[in-house]
Amino acid sequence: MTLTSFGESHGPAVGGVLEGMPAGVDIDLDKLQRFVDRRRTGQTVGSSARDEMDRVEVLSGIWQGKTLGTPIGFLVRNCDAHSADYEEIARCYRPNHADYTWEAKYGIHDPRGGGRASARETVSRVVAGGIAIQALERLGITIEAQIDFVGPRLGVADMEQALQEAVKEGDTLGGIVECVIKGVPVGLGEPLFGKLHAQLAAAMMSIPSVHGFEYGDGFDMATKRGSEVMDLFEKRTDGTLGTVTNHSGGIQGGISNGENITMRIAFKPVPTLMRELPAVDRNGNPVILQPQGRHDACVLPRALPIVEAMAALVILDNYLIKKTNVL
Repeated sequence: MTLTSFGESHGPAVGGVLEGMPAGVDIDLDKLQRFVDRRRTGQTVGSSARDEMDRVEVLSGIWQGKTLGTPIGFLVRNCDAHSADYEEIARCYRPNHADYTWEAKYGIHDPRGGGRASARETVSRVVAGGIAIQALERLGITIEAQIDFVGPRLGVADMEQALQEAVKEGDTLGGIVECVIKGVPVGLGEPLFGKLHAQLAAAMMSIPSVHGFEYGDGFDMATKRGSEVMDLFEKRTDGTLGTVTNHSGGIQGGISNGENITMRIAFKPVPTLMRELPAVDRNGNPVILQPQGRHDACVLPRALPIVEAMAALVILDNYLIKKTNVL
């Protein structure tokens, strides 16, 4: 499967073309819209004030609620962009943003809301991933992401107060998202360069603001002895093999082993601070960056469907590949 996305943060629309989806898969467009709505702004404290409706328009590939096996084209129109907010920002390079690196690579960049580097582009991933999730559900595969902690290891119960304090100070917070994929059959992934955990890592690390990834016991496994993290096999009552523990996070040798796939994704604090910040202009001269625009104080609440969507695209792609590996 391939997803080609298009559009900039303040352009007319963002969208995508999803190819490789088999024909005859039931797609509930209302359910898809509800999934996309989870990414919308205005649902948590510190969320961006940009009010986009994010209505999904399917252009091709789905007819009467079923996939046709042809490319699925879709778009989501941008309706609430305030490009004037970025006129001053366009003359300088913001710290921890892609302004400098993007212009160094291409010689030009769209400063309006960050252009292609904006998290606005992730709505295309959520639409495509929402379609993939519905295909996986008919196979008994489910994906759920949740917030582990925000900022200095604050639980979800304390998140609202922490965000209120950050917003009051013009600051931002990062945190950790946990994701569990259940019902994955044995045998997904490749043994060498296409290891399943490497594909999931690449998918998660491509999400804006993601700075870390681990699966299973992750970095904590490096502090243990082999005897402490051994996933011993057992024969289940249904005659299948499984493991007593799941330190490996459902993947061994780069291939799924039938256990739950568990992973944790680290999101950095949003680099746009709503307070004065030192920066440089295009000639390298120091300037003071004034707070402008509408931005999230923490991306984690809106990132949950993005994580689920990217995981779904990877899992469904590998499921389809596995189906082609044998006669």
